[in-house]
Amino acid sequence: MAKKSVKTVARKKPAETPLMKQYNEIKEKYPDAMLLFRVGDFYETFDTDAEKASKILGIVLTKRANGTASHVALAGFPYHSLDTYLPKLVKAGQRVAVCDQLENPKLTKTIVKRGVTELVTPGVAISDQVLSQKENNYLAAVSFNKNKAGVAFLDVSTGEFQVAEGSHAYINKLLMNFQANEILFNKSTYKQFSEIFEGNFYTYGIDEWAYSPDYTTEKLHDFFNVKSLKGFGIDKMALASQAAGVAIHYLAETHNNNVSHIRGIARIEEGDFLWMDYFTIKSLELVHSEHQDASTLLSVLDDTETAMGGRMLRKFLLMPLLNVALIKNRQVKVGELLGSDLSESLNDILSGFCDVERILSKIAVGKVSPKQLLQLSKSIEKESEIKALLSKNKVLKKHFASMKDCSDVQALIIKNIFHDAPAVIGKGQLIADGVDAQLDEYRNLSTSGKDHLLALQKRESEATGIPSLKIAFNNVFGYYIEIRNAHKDKVPQEWIRKQTLVNAERYITEELKEFETKILAAEGKIAVIEAKIFQKVLADLCLSIDNLQHNAKLIAEIDVLNSFASVSYENNYCCPVVNDTLALNVVEGRHPVIEQNLPAGIPYISNSLELNHDNQQIIMITGPNMSGKSAMLRQTALIAIMAQIGCYVPAQSAEIGIIDKVFTRVGASDNISTGESTFMVEMNETSNILNNLSERSLILLDEIGRGTSTYDGVSIAWAIAEYLHEYPLHKAKTLFATHYHELNEMTKQFSRIKNFNVSVKESKGKVIFMRKLVPGGSEHSFGIYVAKLAGMPKTVVNRAEKILADLEKNRKPADKVANVGKANKAKGAKGKDTTEQNMQLSFFQMDDPLLEQIKDEILELDVNQLTPIDALMKLNEIKRLIGGK
Repeated sequence: MAKKSVKTVARKKPAETPLMKQYNEIKEKYPDAMLLFRVGDFYETFDTDAEKASKILGIVLTKRANGTASHVALAGFPYHSLDTYLPKLVKAGQRVAVCDQLENPKLTKTIVKRGVTELVTPGVAISDQVLSQKENNYLAAVSFNKNKAGVAFLDVSTGEFQVAEGSHAYINKLLMNFQANEILFNKSTYKQFSEIFEGNFYTYGIDEWAYSPDYTTEKLHDFFNVKSLKGFGIDKMALASQAAGVAIHYLAETHNNNVSHIRGIARIEEGDFLWMDYFTIKSLELVHSEHQDASTLLSVLDDTETAMGGRMLRKFLLMPLLNVALIKNRQVKVGELLGSDLSESLNDILSGFCDVERILSKIAVGKVSPKQLLQLSKSIEKESEIKALLSKNKVLKKHFASMKDCSDVQALIIKNIFHDAPAVIGKGQLIADGVDAQLDEYRNLSTSGKDHLLALQKRESEATGIPSLKIAFNNVFGYYIEIRNAHKDKVPQEWIRKQTLVNAERYITEELKEFETKILAAEGKIAVIEAKIFQKVLADLCLSIDNLQHNAKLIAEIDVLNSFASVSYENNYCCPVVNDTLALNVVEGRHPVIEQNLPAGIPYISNSLELNHDNQQIIMITGPNMSGKSAMLRQTALIAIMAQIGCYVPAQSAEIGIIDKVFTRVGASDNISTGESTFMVEMNETSNILNNLSERSLILLDEIGRGTSTYDGVSIAWAIAEYLHEYPLHKAKTLFATHYHELNEMTKQFSRIKNFNVSVKESKGKVIFMRKLVPGGSEHSFGIYVAKLAGMPKTVVNRAEKILADLEKNRKPADKVANVGKANKAKGAKGKDTTEQNMQLSFFQMDDPLLEQIKDEILELDVNQLTPIDALMKLNEIKRLIGGK
């Protein structure tokens, strides 16, 4: 039996609904953003956006019919919950496009017109739920060529706009230190950008055309309404201004068009601030720590009362000053506040301050709440209180000499905004009484409507002689008059019957309908008039943003200085002498963070330390594990940094010659993602130090070379210390903590290297850590004892002690590594004995190992590639090989 042929019928693709067609068209314009699509009273997400939103927000994932037969994933939330859900999406790293209805659905017979009104990304968010109160939210834009780079940092939430230009390393350092929440780059240079700029950043590629110099310059000119960038001092900074133009371009792309609070661009000058790379900031734990619940220097020093002060303190720590006069200016103000009643009074006033900077940004973009305006008004009043308070002090009153009078702003707010205005518009009275006569009339109608109805009911009852007459309301035909059937004959002819009931009739009148129209429209008209007045108030406030921002900075700075005074007084800090010398001298210094975290009753063991270029340039610190060597290194750097931000320091006294760079190689970590071992990371960081040191550098080296074999490690550590000592251009101050006791020998050959150790006391098999720095080197690490303290099994500890005893009895002197420069030194003075003569004669004996080594050293030199400094270093190295000093 033959099989019947079967025709295959192609299924038609289900037609898109008009709504989904509109959605898809808008989504095409924002393919890399999550689209929140307003549908009625909900914001909906579709397809993959819905799947992401469901996971991030914890909302239900459903399906929606998309045409005749297909379905698409759907997840949504009520439109009034946008402020709750939007921050969660942004914090999760999502770019979010908010698509709103652009017309009243009741006024159109076709599909409602929709469009994206806001594109929110991590770098341009201004929501309080997204931002950290005491941290800036920077958007960064980068532009670079083969040798240089420029960067722009823009905080939309405060209006700060700064640019810098310099080497790739310098710009990379700034990116690391500023920790921008979003970084823009030319998408055509993705590979080069990834190679040059390190770090785990949230990045976004910008089209190449937006980086055109003509376009970016025009953008800046139009934005600031200027004809030249000379007024900002960036006309010669091509890459920096290019980056700034890209940042402005991005504001338009993300629909941030009302940003009048961004009033100018400031330059970040490399020579104005102490250089600290990201490794240093990280290892010193200045502003953050990788350890949960750990304290940082910021947490110790932050006694600020305002969010503005907290953000400024963070910037102070990341960018310590190099200018002695500016540092002393801060110190003098701190001294005036230290332990004074003035400081307490100042704290009381500052505690009532709102975040003026961020409120001003919300005023500019039109997203400020009425309650925030009232807070701004109170803060302006408190500015005057602070100025009056400090006017009693000859030093501090100068701080507010430039304060602007903003009483007109305060008056504007008090006059227009209701004294108990709500946090959300529409949730209560917004505009004060007496501002607008028509508004007062509608408000009176709305609030006194019940009284008006009762009066009307009484009048009609008396006029008709119907005592049971009542006025009521329903959703079908609004207000009505109800009459019992027994009184139907008394109803006036002009009344219009609307409904018949079993025992009554319902009527309407012209007067009643007019009243209904008024009372029902009153709320809507109140909202319209209040919104109009509110927008006018915001426009007027924008005219005073410059003055308000200026005052906010003065308040933030005095808050920081008062915080310094409070912390210094409570913790017994001293005022350091900061000068232009090359010395660093700390008497009885303490670690500011560790001393705060010691158990009650346990004092911090202070230590003195001196570094200079004359006789103590490098200090070798030896001592057991856990004795405090690393703490000593960090303590020195933190004291110097505190001094150069204008704070007092934890010491009995201190003299700090300005330090321009702090380098650290402290701690060990693998970079597994790039395949770098602990040792490779250590060598990379150390290379960075040696290639960038300066005369005023402070270098902290902790256990250099421990990531490789003992002989390799000792050799590398020795060579690094020797390089720092012999470097002909700069004598960088260095603290070198090590377990390689062989390095103690260096003090015999290098005049500016000194040995110190962190002392311990042995008693009855126990080791007591004295944590006191004393002259001389240590010969023991007590590693096995530390292992015992850590809870190592007893059998392992005992076995380790036996192995150590065998090694110490049988080992060859490890001094062989350290005595490279002493090979012939023991043979005596020239001409005194035959040994010396033999050494001289051996110059002609080519089988002499020393001469063979010198020969090899010379033959391996590439004279064409040798720099003068390299030549001097090599010559000095050969000199030491033959026993010279």
